Amino acid sequence: MRTLYIHCSFLILLFLAMLPGHTRANAGVWRATPFKASSTCVQDSVFFVIGNTTGIDSVKWYFGDPASAEKDSSDKIKGAFHAYQLTGTYTVTLVAWRGGQPDISTLPITIVTPVIYDLGPQDITLCEGSTMTLSAPVIPGATYEWQNGSTAPDILVDTSATYKVKINGCLIPDSVNVFYTPVPKIDLGPDLVLCTGEQLALDATAQNCTYLWNTGNTEPTQDVRTSGTYQVRVFPKGCAEIDAQITITFTGPPYPFSLGPDTLLCPGESIRLAPVVPEATAWKWSTGATTPAITVSSQANIWALVEINHICNVVDTIFVNYNRLRKLNLGNDTTICKGNFLVLTADFGNGQYRWQDGSDQATYYVVKPGNYFVHAQIGRCESSDTIRVSYDDTLRVNLGPDTLLCRNEVYPLTVLGAGGAPFKWQDSTSIPQYIVRQPGIYSLTAWNTCGKSVDSVVVDFHDCECTVHFPNAFTPNGDGRNDYFRPRYRCPIEQYTLSIYNRWGERVFFTNDPQIGWTGRVKGLQADMATYVWIVDYREVYTRIPVHKTGTVTLLY
Repeated sequence: MRTLYIHCSFLILLFLAMLPGHTRANAGVWRATPFKASSTCVQDSVFFVIGNTTGIDSVKWYFGDPASAEKDSSDKIKGAFHAYQLTGTYTVTLVAWRGGQPDISTLPITIVTPVIYDLGPQDITLCEGSTMTLSAPVIPGATYEWQNGSTAPDILVDTSATYKVKINGCLIPDSVNVFYTPVPKIDLGPDLVLCTGEQLALDATAQNCTYLWNTGNTEPTQDVRTSGTYQVRVFPKGCAEIDAQITITFTGPPYPFSLGPDTLLCPGESIRLAPVVPEATAWKWSTGATTPAITVSSQANIWALVEINHICNVVDTIFVNYNRLRKLNLGNDTTICKGNFLVLTADFGNGQYRWQDGSDQATYYVVKPGNYFVHAQIGRCESSDTIRVSYDDTLRVNLGPDTLLCRNEVYPLTVLGAGGAPFKWQDSTSIPQYIVRQPGIYSLTAWNTCGKSVDSVVVDFHDCECTVHFPNAFTPNGDGRNDYFRPRYRCPIEQYTLSIYNRWGERVFFTNDPQIGWTGRVKGLQADMATYVWIVDYREVYTRIPVHKTGTVTLLY
């Protein structure tokens, strides 16, 4: 039968080849149906995508690969793919029928072996506004395509992205993740004269930086208790180092100054900070105010710098926070169905709660009609609310969650929640069990004296063979077989991310392109022969189903 199949395919292709490119049909001209291929890599799933499917009733693909026997053709309008096992040039033919008339298009595709090349470190951090150049190997006569559409062998890196390149249409199994560090602005403030006994915390915190103070401290903050010039050198990753300094002088007698203890307010409250300092000659608050008093009405760390007798300054900080108890709201008066219950909640954590019947729990289960009241207190903050609950009979039909089935599977829908009341399906039938064989929206309506209850469920079907597979081992030894780790899949996927971790939980590889594989190298060096954990997330294009998987892979040499 295999020999006969190949022979028939040959006759079909010969017939297509004999058709002129502009043959007239029904007094019209044959229309081209342009399509493109996703890849040119050998032993890879090459997906074929039609540019415009408008008006197409059906299609037939011929992949020009007779050695693949029955796999050399497909009738899928979307999702047609083929895996070429040998390099070479193949002619792909698409026959698209519109209104019974075929349109014929061809596309030559050259299948090549992926170029194994190291683009550089896996992760690169640059300073905001800087650039660099990534270079692909120079191959005479080769074509290049980077992730942004650039077609030169080199690409200018100027934005955060995963940089990858196709050579002769085949994606090389390596990529570079480029990140940018914002240029920090380090300002320790003006030089200060503090009264003896004061202390100050200098803060040089910035994003993605390390620090070195002239005191030897490597933290972003530095406590100051003695006179001197304090210098900090900040090292933003990817940027030039930044220096800042401030001179702090301690003089004069000690002066007791305090804004008071940290404060916890009830919602809607505010606090007036007005410390009594008769010797004050100047004020400066963290809010920008220069008055002796301010009002605070939101959560904040507030500091005040006060000049004493024009000699020195004192400083203090207060943290103003708000109680977690907000205004209670049990909701509007409501009516619920007999047989059901309502959960009223006043839960704001540890506190005191009191309901109308003396119950002291944070939640209350309503099982009968009535007026329900709660009073809550956390610390000195209090709140209360009341709700009236009425009951009535009703129905709650339930067809279950939306369901995705494999093709040719049947799905029985059963009437639940009708309680013996009359009901109808979406086609007006009243059978107790509805057998679903086709995709669509199925609904059930039941009614009684309480009212009407409606539920619907979406049932869809998909190809259960659309599964992404990963090998459990690979051997990046350069022999051309199993040299990198990446997935095999038969259906298009999107929103793809793959992370690989070593046994210490360190991420050694990351990519967001399923055609990018791990070459077994970490920071330019061969990784240890060991077992690694991988985590993958993606979504199937046609079913829109998100998928999360984990597994292990063993690296061998």
